[in-house]
Amino acid sequence: MYLFARDAADGEGVTTSQVAEEVGVHPNVARHHLEKLAAGGYLEVHSGRAGSGSAGRPSKRYVAVDDVVTEFPVRSDDLVLSLLGRALTKLPREEAEVLAEEVGAEYGRAMAEGLTGETIERGQKSLRAAMRSVADALTAHGFAAHADNRSNQLRIINDHCPFGDIATENPVICAVDRGMVRGMLAALHGDNVGEVTTESSLAFGDTFCVTTI
Repeated sequence: MYLFARDAADGEGVTTSQVAEEVGVHPNVARHHLEKLAAGGYLEVHSGRAGSGSAGRPSKRYVAVDDVVTEFPVRSDDLVLSLLGRALTKLPREEAEVLAEEVGAEYGRAMAEGLTGETIERGQKSLRAAMRSVADALTAHGFAAHADNRSNQLRIINDHCPFGDIATENPVICAVDRGMVRGMLAALHGDNVGEVTTESSLAFGDTFCVTTI
């Protein structure tokens, strides 16, 4: 995405829709990554109309920054995840998944309470509203998530996995994601959400991660 923005012929940057079409992703996914690139200093965000005489809200245009640092320090959270993955491989599969999911659930409850800065009363949100809040919170943590309803089954779909290669090498870490969803829903809606399961996972070669409720 950065290279596409850098090589834009007009020098005025690119829009979210242009990037989405170029790399073949949903505009929401493209926007998520463009904002991450902007936050990291790779892109500048300009506001302007895509063409003369166009009406409506000015579209954001992302302009590449020329002087980009290409050396990065090792991220401490990557190290922690790698250690967790290796530690979990020492346990029987079922025990490892239970432990990973519980770690995720505890973190999910803390995330949900952080949405308002105070402890949330159980049952405060409807399940659908809670699902939308969960998707927003996961997106803020790099999952590029959204909620949907398919065949009367509520789902959280993640188009991106911030665990990356660590999850591919240690797929049991996917249970952390499932636990985060369960923990947040418990805090926002209550414990009566039903079974939370992993339907598909990027770590197993699927197109995206799907958690069903």
